[in-house]
Amino acid sequence: MPDRSAPTEALDRITADALTLHQALRTNTIGHAHALAARITDAQDIAGAALRLFLDLAQHTPHTTAGELLLLDHVAQITKAAQDASAELTAALARAVENQRRRANATTGPTVLIRPSPQQFIESATDLLDRIRALHHAIHRDWLIPPSRLTHQPH
Repeated sequence: MPDRSAPTEALDRITADALTLHQALRTNTIGHAHALAARITDAQDIAGAALRLFLDLAQHTPHTTAGELLLLDHVAQITKAAQDASAELTAALARAVENQRRRANATTGPTVLIRPSPQQFIESATDLLDRIRALHHAIHRDWLIPPSRLTHQPH
């Protein structure tokens, strides 16, 4: 079995990036398509890093114990959460553009906007980013790796 602390640096970096993106989504109003597109790129980068970690672990881990398989499962779930967050942000961007087009084309009366709102998609993405942090905690707990200071940052 590989050194239990080997994936720690990559996991810490992925989690730190997820926390940074989470903060950006919570503190900044995403009103501009360019800003939202940048956040989508951030989420895709996190998903890519998590997928590379999963592939590396899958290739170099013997998969002989429940703990090793649990680690792979947690990293796969982190990858999925990051990919899903990216998809939610992409949906937010598409919805924002569609609603903006509807506002621009409205000649009389109130504009009928499509739901869910872009903000609801963004909130879903932040929930998924929270899942990454929870999985990071679970990996540290299950592998008995001392948690890094990243896992204790407030929302």
